Amino acid sequence: MKKIGLLIGVICVLCMTSCGETKQKVAEKPKYMWFDAEANFERFSNKDSICYYLDKTKEAGFNTVVIDARGLNGYANYYSKILKPSRPDLDWDYLQFFIDESRKRELEVCVSAMIFPAGRPSDKTGVVYDDNTWDGKTSLQYTANGMLDMKDDPTKVAVFLNPILPEVQEYCMSFIKELVTNYDFDGFALDYCRYSGVESDFSEASKKGFEAYIGREVKNFPADIFTWEKDENGETYVSDKELAPLWYEYRAMVIHDFVKKAKEEIKAIKPNVRLEYWNASWHHVLYRQGQNWASKSYDPYGEYPWASENYKNTGFAEHLDRYMNGAYLERVYGLDDNESIEFAYAKGKRIINGDNSMVGSIYALEHEIMEDAAYVSLEQTDGLVVFDIVQVIQFDLWDEFKRAIDKYESAEEKK
Repeated sequence: MKKIGLLIGVICVLCMTSCGETKQKVAEKPKYMWFDAEANFERFSNKDSICYYLDKTKEAGFNTVVIDARGLNGYANYYSKILKPSRPDLDWDYLQFFIDESRKRELEVCVSAMIFPAGRPSDKTGVVYDDNTWDGKTSLQYTANGMLDMKDDPTKVAVFLNPILPEVQEYCMSFIKELVTNYDFDGFALDYCRYSGVESDFSEASKKGFEAYIGREVKNFPADIFTWEKDENGETYVSDKELAPLWYEYRAMVIHDFVKKAKEEIKAIKPNVRLEYWNASWHHVLYRQGQNWASKSYDPYGEYPWASENYKNTGFAEHLDRYMNGAYLERVYGLDDNESIEFAYAKGKRIINGDNSMVGSIYALEHEIMEDAAYVSLEQTDGLVVFDIVQVIQFDLWDEFKRAIDKYESAEEKK
């Protein structure tokens, strides 16, 4: 009996030790390296190069990669029955190869797609220039010089399709569903899932949509929303009028509803695929793009003149599994400095209020601060996103990120 009692005691001690270790073990945070397809087009047209940089990514301590499936021109970096290929000369599937090689290295894969862009106005290439399918469906800009279709504005990085149009939303949802259905990955990131800027879209479709939303006719469109004025230096600026807050609310609700629908469609196909979203951390100016990434519990009404009483209802944080908070700033420290990464993360947490998992996203072009920026991202958010590998290669930042990751994980192990 004594032996049995002793044996039971040993088992209990082992169990308690095991339980204690389980409690102390900290779940590994996601650490993303973004493989931007636009900036690395030639480099990643080669399989050996892809493998080499996936190895470098793994060795530096990253555990997740972001792969772009659709670019600014609207073409596909995967085998698509909907979109034209961006690399028609490749005899292998760019996206599938990335996924296969990432799995071999035990890296998670987040697939990113630019949602509403569909062409490059600088050289008039892309989906909207291929034929007349999208004529009248691209964003119509209200500029200081009058109305201008984005297709004819070479100052813009990309031509955006008009998000309010049902056919545009159906088209964008079709390639989202195609990707989720045909490829095995862990997360799907909505990129450029927004309006292009405050000047768009002012088409007749948007006017009618807005009137239906507010329940009355807008007699002077767009002058009842805002006008372009000049300051004392001759610089043009937007002067908001009576309907501006409702207009910003309306556009934000368009994006909210699309994000919600994307979540529902993705989960219906593969429930375990995370819906993710990247955008800049400066929430207070993103009303211009219709991007309210906040929780519905966050109410900017009264704090900012552009916010309507019901603007809070357009917050789409609850529809995301993970939010990439783009703190593309030049300073790391300073909770009282609204131009610091620390400030951006603290404000992001307050605005999201626990509705999703927020990971810190930093821009590797600010190469002098990357080690501290990466460490703070891991320490103060739910993970790290580095955009993008082209600058990591250019400035040889591998060791900086390795040190930051090792420092953070070593500190966690000691807790």
